[in-house]
Amino acid sequence: MKREGRRLRAWAIVALAVAAVVVAAGLYWFQPWKLWQDQTVGEALPTAAPASSPPGAPRTLAEGSLISHEHTTTGTVKIVRLPDGSRILRLEGLDTSNGPDLRVWLTDAPVKEGRAGWHVFDDGKYVSLGKLKGNKGDQNYPIPADLKLTEYTSVSIWCDRFDVSFGAARLTAT
Repeated sequence: MKREGRRLRAWAIVALAVAAVVVAAGLYWFQPWKLWQDQTVGEALPTAAPASSPPGAPRTLAEGSLISHEHTTTGTVKIVRLPDGSRILRLEGLDTSNGPDLRVWLTDAPVKEGRAGWHVFDDGKYVSLGKLKGNKGDQNYPIPADLKLTEYTSVSIWCDRFDVSFGAARLTAT
């Protein structure tokens, strides 16, 4: 009888240890607290031209409106050529959920409404412009100089951890 009680206690301790490891791993992987934490960014559109470049104003090359996928997402996406000739992707009025490992992607995938659009952006060509700086506000992402914009037709706020789009926009030339 004593032996059975010890064995049961040993199994209970092992079960509790395994449960603690599973809970800790789940918290690390899913990071559920981010759903209640907003990170707002307020970057201005770069406008100053270096002294060596001709004067001019930033010019919008393409734009689109974000639609929701896995999470409610709104805002505007613009591709802007700056006076120095460089290009940026600009998110304006972004409002989405926070999440683990969010990225800003330029892709060649079509933007589809609803669940059909959640997983299409890693099927073809895409380039990551970096980690999402914040889940709200205005932000700028440099576009590599050698990137051919004609090969990319959409933008996705992509969760790299779960391979799902939080929201996306089809780019239309202006």
